[in-house]
Amino acid sequence: MPTVLIVDDDDNQRLLYREELTMEGYDIVEASNGPDAIDLVAAQSVDCVVLDIAMPGMDGVEVMHRLHDHDRTLPIVLHSAYPVYKSDYMTWTADAYVVKSSDLSELKGQVARAIEAPGAAPPT
Repeated sequence: MPTVLIVDDDDNQRLLYREELTMEGYDIVEASNGPDAIDLVAAQSVDCVVLDIAMPGMDGVEVMHRLHDHDRTLPIVLHSAYPVYKSDYMTWTADAYVVKSSDLSELKGQVARAIEAPGAAPPT
């Protein structure tokens, strides 16, 4: 089973993503902040990262760049409530950008694409 790392400072969001992605057949690991996510990726293999941007301390953009410093091929799906970040060139190295919604079908689709063909998920 592919492993997905969910990085979000909101406990309820992580719970929702864990439940939904587990039903899709993924093993889930979680981090509530950037430093923990970086440590987790260094310690174990993950197949995809679902990463919030607006987090206290280290934001998701910085986390993404540090994860890519560790492994440039690691698929990262940015998942943010703020669509304005989508046009920020700092987010363009992500495999996908999904605006948070109560409908998680786009998120699940982008995770599946990122895992099937790392680096080839179409931007949204």
